[in-house]
Amino acid sequence: MTTPDHPSPASPPPASAAKDRIYRSPLGLAGGVLLLLVVLWLGFDALAKGHGRTPWLALAGLILIVPVVIAFTLRPAVFANEDRLRVRNPLRVITLPWGEIASLRSGYSNEVVAKSGTKYQLWAVPVSLRARKKAARRQQRAAADEARGVTPGSRGGGLGPGGLGLGGFSLRGPDTGPTRAETDQIVDDLRELLEHRAEAESAQGEVSVRWAYEVMAPAVAGAVLLVILVALG
Repeated sequence: MTTPDHPSPASPPPASAAKDRIYRSPLGLAGGVLLLLVVLWLGFDALAKGHGRTPWLALAGLILIVPVVIAFTLRPAVFANEDRLRVRNPLRVITLPWGEIASLRSGYSNEVVAKSGTKYQLWAVPVSLRARKKAARRQQRAAADEARGVTPGSRGGGLGPGGLGLGGFSLRGPDTGPTRAETDQIVDDLRELLEHRAEAESAQGEVSVRWAYEVMAPAVAGAVLLVILVALG
């Protein structure tokens, strides 16, 4: 009697099959959803209750505004895996193999620079100057605490120096927040991927740019219809 053959264990998936890391703006998503709800509510109200040309104007406005709102709030995202960085901006999708990326810059906006010198903004990773200032203050306080020998996170209530506290304690309470702004940390993660994967054979190729005609076409159609309706009076 023969024993059945056992299947060999599955081999781990190649690096290129790894899932993408996805980066999006939570505030952008929330703002987009709220704005869409308002636009749809006003638009459908005009369609249902309007008279004369009002429903047609409302329809043209919806066809124009809805794709634009989606493009600039819900659509932007950054996808990164072991082989390439894919940037989905409002009107374009840019795919950059790590081997074709020269640098990732973070100033008043976050952007990726291809070796050709072309810059592409990361719409989904907006810069927050307020978050940077808060993170910088935390870094300064952490450095000051370290210089005084205060254990991080041990700030509490008190009535002495250093925020009216005794023995290094402060009325500000525990300060355990991040010492790096979230979007800056995302760029740091992408830079680390770039550093480790830029020379990999599977991370080579050409930069490709695809226009988002699925967003542009309905918006243009809505704009043309709106102009015709206004021109006809």
